[in-house]
Amino acid sequence: MIPRKNMGRVSPLLLILLALGFFFATYNLVTLIIHNRATTSSSFSISTSGSRSNGGGGSEWFDPVKESNLVKLGDRKFHVALTATDAPYSKWQCRIMYYWYKKMKERDGSEMGGFTRVLHSGKPDNLMEEIPTFVVDPLPEGLDRGYIVLNRPWAFVQWLEKATIEEEYILMAEPDHVFANPLPNLARGDLPAAFPFFYIKPAEHEEVIRKYYPEELGPVTNVDPIGNSPVIIKKSILEKIAPTWMNVSLRMKDDPETDKAFGWVLEMYGYAVASALHGVRHILRKDFMLQPPWDLEVGKKFIIHYTYGCDYNMKGELTYGKIGEWRFDKRSYLRGPPPKNLSLPPPGVPESVVRLVKMVNEATANIPGWETE
Repeated sequence: MIPRKNMGRVSPLLLILLALGFFFATYNLVTLIIHNRATTSSSFSISTSGSRSNGGGGSEWFDPVKESNLVKLGDRKFHVALTATDAPYSKWQCRIMYYWYKKMKERDGSEMGGFTRVLHSGKPDNLMEEIPTFVVDPLPEGLDRGYIVLNRPWAFVQWLEKATIEEEYILMAEPDHVFANPLPNLARGDLPAAFPFFYIKPAEHEEVIRKYYPEELGPVTNVDPIGNSPVIIKKSILEKIAPTWMNVSLRMKDDPETDKAFGWVLEMYGYAVASALHGVRHILRKDFMLQPPWDLEVGKKFIIHYTYGCDYNMKGELTYGKIGEWRFDKRSYLRGPPPKNLSLPPPGVPESVVRLVKMVNEATANIPGWETE
């Protein structure tokens, strides 16, 4: 007969272990509930595969207050870098961009550090003293096949290799960006931050994407719906991605099917695929940037991207695709800068367009020797 004197008694050590187990399980459950409730108020997401998707292409949501508390350790400044050519069209945009960088850098909430125009024309130009500039070589003649933005990843590869960059983080920007509000560091540790573009759709081009991102590496949703700009990223991570970004972009351009599918945004897909190849996912921030005339208000968004033409009749109605009675389109100034004091839009035009033109006018009124470029 088996003795029964210990039946019904439990070791005190076992009780302690069970109590600890229930404590951690309850803590994790409560944390998960609080975390998920943040989905109703959060302003940004991180793209992850296999979880619920938000309309902007992101999925898992973070509480912005809690996340910001986690990352206020150490120096969070980021270096602003944009690639450019020595063409007049590029120069005047860079001058306006640099003007607003200097103004917004000094305002509360900004975490901007230094600034570099990465000039991939291979030789200095007449803006060297006005704008901090690092000269790099263009791609060998003919390699870009007339698609000049293929020089962008090659320019970053050279700059990262040769330049001394003090900041731990880098913002990759473009000449047609205007800082509308002071920009903090939107990255979170090793997680870079990017703007989700509605026209970058890896899942709709899975057959093409698989030429560069094979199935064994994971679902095509690992490729974020982004380009390289705007992106805030750790310098050490960008140093790994940049050569891959360059090589993937060149391979894409050499492939007729890919070139046809991606067109003028091919290099953007190149960066997205290169990031995925390195296992890098991005926090997707819709408030990173706005694009007039489609985005109607600036609000708390950080960058105005004026890539689209803004055409309106005198009633303030958009006439996109048809030259308007009033218009602002950067392509109207391919050979030289826009004049000072551009006319403001007629009543009824969205605030974002009005704000853009006023910011251009302020910059051109205050940049010395504006109309000499």
